[in-house]
Amino acid sequence: MFDLSSLNPQQRLAVETIRGPVLILAGAGTGKTRVITSRIAHLIDRGIPSGNILAVTFTNKAAREMRERVHKMIPKASRRSKSETRSADPSHQPSPANLPPTICTFHSLCVRILRLHIEKLGYKRNFVIYDESEQLGAVKKILAQISAKGEKTDPAEILSLLSRFRNGGERSAAFSDPSVRAMAEHIRTRYESALRACNAVDFDDLILLTLRLFKEHPEALEACRAKYRYVMVDEYQDTNAAQFNLIQALTSEHRNLCVVGDDDQSIYGWRGAEISNLLDMEKNFPETTVVKLEQNYRSTNTILNAANAVIKHNVRRRGKKLWSQKGDGQKITLHAFVNDEEEARTIAEQIEYARLAQRTPWADQAILFRTNAQSRPLETALRQANVRYHLIGGQSFFDRREIRDFLAYLKALINPNDDVSLLRIANVPARGLSDVTMERLLGASHERKCSVFAVMKNPAVATTFQTRTRECIEGFVELIERTRGRLHDEALSHDPHVLQALADAFLTEIGYFTELRRSEKKAETAENRVRNLKDLIATLDGSEPGGLPPFDRLQSFLEQITLDNDREEKDEEATGDAVTLITMHSCKGLEFPNVFIVGLEDGLLPHSRSKVEGTLDEERRLFYVALTRAMRTLTISHCGGRKKYGTLMPCHPSPFLQELPPELVEHADEKGKQPVAPDSGKARFDILRASLD
Repeated sequence: MFDLSSLNPQQRLAVETIRGPVLILAGAGTGKTRVITSRIAHLIDRGIPSGNILAVTFTNKAAREMRERVHKMIPKASRRSKSETRSADPSHQPSPANLPPTICTFHSLCVRILRLHIEKLGYKRNFVIYDESEQLGAVKKILAQISAKGEKTDPAEILSLLSRFRNGGERSAAFSDPSVRAMAEHIRTRYESALRACNAVDFDDLILLTLRLFKEHPEALEACRAKYRYVMVDEYQDTNAAQFNLIQALTSEHRNLCVVGDDDQSIYGWRGAEISNLLDMEKNFPETTVVKLEQNYRSTNTILNAANAVIKHNVRRRGKKLWSQKGDGQKITLHAFVNDEEEARTIAEQIEYARLAQRTPWADQAILFRTNAQSRPLETALRQANVRYHLIGGQSFFDRREIRDFLAYLKALINPNDDVSLLRIANVPARGLSDVTMERLLGASHERKCSVFAVMKNPAVATTFQTRTRECIEGFVELIERTRGRLHDEALSHDPHVLQALADAFLTEIGYFTELRRSEKKAETAENRVRNLKDLIATLDGSEPGGLPPFDRLQSFLEQITLDNDREEKDEEATGDAVTLITMHSCKGLEFPNVFIVGLEDGLLPHSRSKVEGTLDEERRLFYVALTRAMRTLTISHCGGRKKYGTLMPCHPSPFLQELPPELVEHADEKGKQPVAPDSGKARFDILRASLD
């Protein structure tokens, strides 16, 4: 018998209820994964063939973790029989008792189904799955054929719209305009035709084609229903319309569906998730058994009571109240900073103090923020404090397109023979050096065993191009050499801001700022990119002593950035000890001993868009998710001003802060006035002295 004695009463009820529809409302940190894996083991223990069990989740990481746990609980369940592994026929169906439970993502489930049945839809069984870059390539070809001359359209944006349209979004307001809808239909037809011609499908197709298969070929659906007689779905609040329809099709007859989720953590409405799938479970399955998991194994009661108090302001939700046996713990610390740079600098100092004085590893600290743009001052402050960090669920400041372009320009100016940097920026902004031209130049550089820049300066190579292309090549060479000449101008050595001035003038001259603004459909996105560049340009002259020529100063700047990146990568590989920087949307499912939530300002959280779009409840759920990541300590901060487009803009505290019970919050300035107990002070001093020794 599988031992259930370690489960709490509600967990045990969720595991033991194995017939009919079950809704497990699993609050944050209540042992959701443990319940799902224990339920799979219990089903097998009760004699249900493991091959008839299906558990679906959203990420490969979650599926892998579940498989490993089930393997440890029921080792035989995760090993195929010899007779099955010998079978080369993919349509061969061994006994369910000889198969492991299927634990996978929605997409991998659909791949399994389509590999068996896709020939019924006119595809070959060996279809390929396009990744995002291949999808973008297909969209670019279509746009090149249908766009008017000079018209600039963002392929990534078109691909995103296309995905929404194909996944049932054609009913949304975004496509209410007949011309927009007609364009979407036209692109959809050409896109699907292009993929079909290559015997290819994309990630959306995996679910959409499976649904089409079930509709057009009922025998395929019956085969899947016969195989998957006990279905579990993790993170049910994150399912979209297509995923909901897939689960309904599989379970509407045997009705052995167990869904696990938390409506209070539904934060992906912007990408199609429908919270109603969870809230309306009983409408689709009236006989549903509802089990609430409320005992939290992660956080202190102070943190949980604060989270409970915030989320209860959402009206349309299933009531639950998290509690813990971990005691009250420390109060939540609230900081009010003058600006975002002071916020970042103070947090970096506190993290380093905790490491030195309290031996708190960097890996025990996490900084959570609402938008990617907030990472820049944080990354800068952590770098300056020599604190290792890794950024999850957002783009590192130094990985952004405009930053990489700019750094490539700087590297090409220092060393024009750096082919990688030169090829990146040769036609950015467009200056007549097309992909075809650059491929020819690259080929010529291989033949002559020299750099692309050397080939560009070679008259013998230049004569092989048409006059206009040759003039474009010569113009680019002249630009690089003229700018390099300015960097070597000794007369500029004593100007403390020379690199900032030169960089700003150079980017203006080549039209890069204009190109950024032109290439982005949304003015706000474009200005964010311009601001990122301006912020980096402001640091170019750095702390180098005056008197150095601009060229040497720039070389030192690039070396420092390279060394910083190299050190971070090597240290991360060696120790794994690093502060986590993470967006609130990416932190769900994770936990950290000490959490800093930054930027709790009106317009950031809740985001300014939420008031227009009517998504204030989802913003509050996002705050709830952030609060419940903390295990021991929680620090929240907001700023009186935040830099926007290079200017310090006034900010106001988030209204969500007023929803925190005052008795659970301690203001940082008041906390700093409290005396340290003698024993505590001596212990801290001993740790600090030991670390210095």
